[in-house]
Amino acid sequence: MTYEVKGEILGFVNTRQVDINEIDELFSIMKDSQNPAISFTLVNPYMLRKYPFEIPAKTKELLKITDNSEISVYTILLIQKPLEQSTVNFLAPVIINHDNNTLTQIVLEPKQNPNYGMAERIESFKKEASS
Repeated sequence: MTYEVKGEILGFVNTRQVDINEIDELFSIMKDSQNPAISFTLVNPYMLRKYPFEIPAKTKELLKITDNSEISVYTILLIQKPLEQSTVNFLAPVIINHDNNTLTQIVLEPKQNPNYGMAERIESFKKEASS
């Protein structure tokens, strides 16, 4: 599915349109539609942990999110070798409004979200999921 980037993906201000392809219920790939060399591995954060946060009002306005909107939230995975050393950025989720095929990345305030890190190792969640 193709999405228009409103706002920006941090560090990729020229990325204005992306394609997202789901690999499985945990992983997806997001590629810049105009530059396929730019791609991101996305993670469904809710498969790893409880992940409550407030979507800022300006983001809701930007993506035209209403109470009835179908939205998804992803986090970006920074792939490392070995894979277990890969890290998830829970402080900068990607918000998608499927009703109008738009998305943006937001930055959560660390003081308001002290349980979320910028580089949490994915291996720490395997232990939680298996217990």
